[in-house]
Amino acid sequence: MTAAVPPDITQLLQSWRAGDSDAETQLLEQIYPVLRRLAQQRLTRSGQLTLVATELANDAYFKLVEQREAEFQNRVHFYAIAAHVIRRLLVDHLRERSALKRGGDVLRVTLQAGQEVAAVTPDLADALDLDRLLERLERINARAAKGVELRFFGGLTIEETAEAIGVSLPTAKRDWQFARAWLHGQLSPPTP
Repeated sequence: MTAAVPPDITQLLQSWRAGDSDAETQLLEQIYPVLRRLAQQRLTRSGQLTLVATELANDAYFKLVEQREAEFQNRVHFYAIAAHVIRRLLVDHLRERSALKRGGDVLRVTLQAGQEVAAVTPDLADALDLDRLLERLERINARAAKGVELRFFGGLTIEETAEAIGVSLPTAKRDWQFARAWLHGQLSPPTP
């Protein structure tokens, strides 16, 4: 007897959007562990954040459910939107916390996507600074900024990032190299 193959997430997204409550349940079972893992990765890098992964994953899930009318094209598109939602929730939480403490603990993160990305001055980078830098990078190269968001906040591979953005793999790699170099330049102390 072979185990049943879980339905494709793209099919589940389409069925859920059409109002199928069984699809919503199956979708929750498939995506919630991924959202929880992404949240845990983001929070583990902080070491000090008061937000817990379950809370971040729950908030992300409910934000995504609110977007029932969004046309999720496929699994990668869904996770691209999830990456943006996680980024916004994390930054909102940090701003709230910062407003309460006025410069208290700062969330320290490194700019890493998987194991292939070298840390970009981790003692200088924090999530709020990264968010501000991504906003600046968006004005210079929106596609490269989106790639950083997908890889850092969404945990997508370079191949999935290329697919989500709709560019070739070599273009996604060039954008990634540019973004890493630009962010490194912004985070490095100025030379005398």
